[in-house]
Amino acid sequence: MFDPQAFSQRLDQGRILDCCKQAITGATGYLHGQFRSGAKTGDLIRLRATFMDTLLGALWDREDWGDAELSLVAVGGYGRGELHPHSDIDILLLLGDGDHGRERQLEAFLTRLWDIGLVIGHSVRTVAECSRKACEDITVLTNLMEARTIRGPGELMQRVREATAPDKMWPSADFFRAKLEEQRARHTKFADTEYNLEPNVKSCPGGLRDLQIIGWLAERHFGVESLEQINSSAFLDSEEMEILHRGREFMWQVRYALHMITDREEDRLLFDHQRTLAELWGFKDGKRLAVEQFMQTYYRWALSLGQLNEVLIQNFDQAILRAGTEDKIQVINERFQLRSGYVEARHDDVFSATPSALLEVFLLCANLEESDGIAAPTIRLIRNHRHLIDDAFRANSHNRSTFLEILRSPNKMSRQLRRMARYGILGEYLPEFGRIVGQMQHDLF
Repeated sequence: MFDPQAFSQRLDQGRILDCCKQAITGATGYLHGQFRSGAKTGDLIRLRATFMDTLLGALWDREDWGDAELSLVAVGGYGRGELHPHSDIDILLLLGDGDHGRERQLEAFLTRLWDIGLVIGHSVRTVAECSRKACEDITVLTNLMEARTIRGPGELMQRVREATAPDKMWPSADFFRAKLEEQRARHTKFADTEYNLEPNVKSCPGGLRDLQIIGWLAERHFGVESLEQINSSAFLDSEEMEILHRGREFMWQVRYALHMITDREEDRLLFDHQRTLAELWGFKDGKRLAVEQFMQTYYRWALSLGQLNEVLIQNFDQAILRAGTEDKIQVINERFQLRSGYVEARHDDVFSATPSALLEVFLLCANLEESDGIAAPTIRLIRNHRHLIDDAFRANSHNRSTFLEILRSPNKMSRQLRRMARYGILGEYLPEFGRIVGQMQHDLF
């Protein structure tokens, strides 16, 4: 895709702007070709980040920085090593606390990046300024958590990490509360649903931001760089890890494709883009339009990722906010109890022993004013026992009565139906509904 040595030689021959623009065009064309050929999008966005490291590093090396205590640092998504075709390239020009007076040289470096067509998000700060800004603004802290040094002494960034560690500021409990509030505000903006007609693949419920927030919480609390490093099946089981990997890859594919077909940073699945992506995915018009088939795939993945986010947020709540505290447990009946506000199965074989409990748990949530939802371990049990809902289950008069009670419940009925849909119970109990989960009628719009 890109030969760093040959690129450096061409830079030495002059015409720096043309050389850089040609390199960017060539790399983008190669990556787009790989995308259309079916390469994994996760590999492509990491390759683009690596290419950008080489490009920026080569330009940085052409400057005479002398003995300056100065580093070029990638932050945000770029720091994470994930760079979509038109994502902002966020960098931090990090100075030692006593190193000043290079404003003009830094301005010239940034101007060169803009001149070659890069969309740069930048900040120029000392170690002390990074610490102060991070203490004031959790967004700054989050960007710094994902930072990595491209050029210059790595020791500068290490000092930033030490100054912004959880024992210095934003301990994991405060970080969790702030990030949870961010997520709630973002979800409210999109009506708390994965089913927006023109969803934002980055910000909508079930989108990429829902996965990123989980990663940030894991890093702040456990000190890991990825969820895969959490060695606890109770926190993230093998099926959830599979959902994480496949769902994230799908969302990356959609975002990459949107950037590619619009030739700009576009994260919204607008109606016209939905048609184009349906063709790109290979869907064909039949009994249902190709675009409807594509969007059903999107909505089902968003639903799965939204459920994963819910389970993991609950696990973080237990590990961070409730750690060391005694849970308040209220026994409801022989099958369920209320633990710290969440309805929980009292034993792991509750659904295999009493399949009707698959509906009962939602009725309890509807009838208990103090219920905040269903406990994460019980959500997993529900997911693993959905297969028990068969024709005999549907024909059972007790189960029919329970379902009607849920519908008649004056308290949080719509919320319970959304939960039933999200956990796959509504689609199993009403097969007609299951077949249309995520389906939209495109020609209405």
